[in-house]
Amino acid sequence: MADYAKTAAGVLKGVGGEENVQNLVHCATRLRFVLKDDSKADTAAVKAIPGVVTVAQAGGQYQVVIGNDVPEVFAEIGKISKFGGTESAPAEAGPKGSLFTRFITMISGIFTPVLWTLAGTGLLKAFLAAAATFGWIDTAGSTYLVLYALSDAFINFLPMALAITAARYFKANEWTSLAIAGALLYPTITAAVGAEGLTLFGIPFTMVSYVSSVIPIVIIVWLQSHAEKFLYAKLHSSVKRFLTPMIVVLVAVPIVFLVIGPISDLLGGWLGDGIGWVFSVVPWLGGAIMGGLWQVFVIFGLHWGLVPVFQIEFQTTGQMLLIAPVFAAVLAQAAAVAGVWVRARNKNLKSLAAPATLSGFLAGITEPAIYGINLPLKRPFAFGIVGGAIGGAIIAMGGVFSTAFVVPSALALPALLGNGNMWFLVFGLGAAILIPFLMVVLIGFKEPAEEAPAAVATDDVEITSPVDGTVVPLSEVPDAAFASGGLGEGVAIKPASGAVFAPFDGTVVAAFPTGHAIGLRSVNGAEVLIHIGIDTVKLNGEHFTLHVTSGQEVKAGDLLVEFDGDAIERAGYDTITPVIVTNGDAFPAIGDEAAGPVAHGDPLFLAVAAHVPDAVAVN
Repeated sequence: MADYAKTAAGVLKGVGGEENVQNLVHCATRLRFVLKDDSKADTAAVKAIPGVVTVAQAGGQYQVVIGNDVPEVFAEIGKISKFGGTESAPAEAGPKGSLFTRFITMISGIFTPVLWTLAGTGLLKAFLAAAATFGWIDTAGSTYLVLYALSDAFINFLPMALAITAARYFKANEWTSLAIAGALLYPTITAAVGAEGLTLFGIPFTMVSYVSSVIPIVIIVWLQSHAEKFLYAKLHSSVKRFLTPMIVVLVAVPIVFLVIGPISDLLGGWLGDGIGWVFSVVPWLGGAIMGGLWQVFVIFGLHWGLVPVFQIEFQTTGQMLLIAPVFAAVLAQAAAVAGVWVRARNKNLKSLAAPATLSGFLAGITEPAIYGINLPLKRPFAFGIVGGAIGGAIIAMGGVFSTAFVVPSALALPALLGNGNMWFLVFGLGAAILIPFLMVVLIGFKEPAEEAPAAVATDDVEITSPVDGTVVPLSEVPDAAFASGGLGEGVAIKPASGAVFAPFDGTVVAAFPTGHAIGLRSVNGAEVLIHIGIDTVKLNGEHFTLHVTSGQEVKAGDLLVEFDGDAIERAGYDTITPVIVTNGDAFPAIGDEAAGPVAHGDPLFLAVAAHVPDAVAVN
C-alpha cells in the first residue's frame, strides 16, 4: 500500500521545504508548486521518492507528477504544512514569470478545486443525454427532471463556485464574492436577459446571461480583492467590517452589468464564432491540432489555458467543438501504451503498461502512460501524436461536439453521442486507437534491458560504505525528511574524506550534473540514493566533481564523485551523507547496520528483501 505521508514529507523537503513554497494546488495527476526559488528544489531527491512518477517544470510551476493518488498526497502535505489539505494557500506575492505564465498559474489555481465535480456532473449529464437519445428514460417524467437538475446545477451555478476559488486565490472575502455571484444569477436578473430598455442609475445597458460564465466573476473578484485592501486601510475599524462588503457589492455588481458583462459577452461571442468558423471551414486542421498537440500541452501543463476556452465556447454556443478531438488525443496515447503492453518482452515494462493502459482508456489519465512509458521510449509517444492528429481531424470533420465538460475517456464517450456525424466519430476514434497501436506493435521501439524485479526481491543485498567516515543513525541527520525515513531507510555517514565510491556492482540510474546526489541500482534490484550533504543542491555543482554518467555500469569500489568537504562546510552546509534505500516496497527494512568509523568498502548495512513466503505443498 502506498505511504502517502512519506511521499508528502519527501516532496515537501525536496522542493526546498515549506519556506520555499509560495503556492500549491493540485490537478488530476500532479502537485503544482509555485516556488520562491526554483534552484532550492532538489529534483534528484524528488524523483527518487516512492510514489513520484516524474518532475516537470513549465508555466512557472514546479510540477511533481504523482498520478491518481495526488489528492491523498496533497492532503498529507496539508497535515505537515500550511499548504495542501482541502484547499491551496494563496500566493504571497503572486505567481512569477511572464504574463502567459501567470495566466496559466491563475487558471490552474482557480479551476483545480472544481475540476472533478465539474467533470463528474458533466459525465452524469452525458449518460443522461445518452439515455434520452436511446429512449431509455422518459424525458417528460419526474425522474428525468430530478436527474437533469443533479447533472446541470453545478455548471449552471459555476460562477458561484468560481467566486469561492477565485477569492481564495486573490485573497478576497469569499462570502462577499458569493454575494456578487449570487446577484449575477438571481432569478429576476436571469429573467431579464435580452430585455430592452433596462437602465441602472439612468445608464442604459443590456443584460447578458451569466449562467455557466467564467470571465466576469474572475475579473470582478480580482477587482474586489484590491478594493477590499483599500477600504480596510481607509475605513475606521468600528465600521469597516460591514461597510466594506456593502460598498464592494454596491459598486462591483453595477460594474459587471454595465462594463465587464457586455464586453466579456462580446469577446466570448467572437471567440465562439471564431472556433465555429475554423471547425466549419477547415475542421480537419482544428481537429488535428487539438488531437495531435493536446498531450504535448499536458506535458508542460499548458492545457489549463484551454479549460476556460471550453467553458466560454459552451456558454456562447451551447456546445464544445474543441473538446471532441481531445478524445482522440487521450485514447491514442492509451492505445500506444497498449501496444507496448502487447509487444514488450521486458516484464517490468509489461507490468507498468497494463495499469497505464486501463487508466488511459477508462479514466482519461494518461500521465502514467506518458511519463512512465511512451515518452521515455520516444516512438510510442510520437505514434500517439500521429494517431491523435488523424483521429482528431476526422472527428472534427464530422462536426462532433460535446454538451458537457468531461475528462475525455472511454467512459465519457456518451457526452459525444448524438452530437454531430456519429460515423465520423466512430472512424476518428478507430483511427486514433488503431494507428498508434499497430505502429507500436509492427514498427516497435527500443526496449530497455530486463531489470531485476523492483517490487519483489528474493535476496538481501549488502550495501558497503561509499565513503570513509563515521556512521551515525539516520535519525540524527539535521533534516526532517531524511531523519524521519520519509525518503527511505538507511544510515548516514559523516565523511572523513572527499571521495564517494560505488557500494556494490550495479548501474548508475541518476547522475545529476550538480554532483551532490547519485542514484544506483544493484544487480539484485536494490535502489540506493547517496546524498552528499544537506541542501547542497544549492551549490549548483560547486565543489563537486562527477566521474560517472546515468546508465553507466559500475563495480563496487569504482569512484563516483569527488567533493571538497572543507569548502562545502565553509559555505555553510553540513556534509553529513545519508545513504538510503529508495525502493522500500522491494526492500522494506535494513539490518546489520555498522557503527562508528568505517572505510569505503566496509559493510554498512543489509537491505532486507520483501521475501515471498514459500508455497505450501498440497497433497
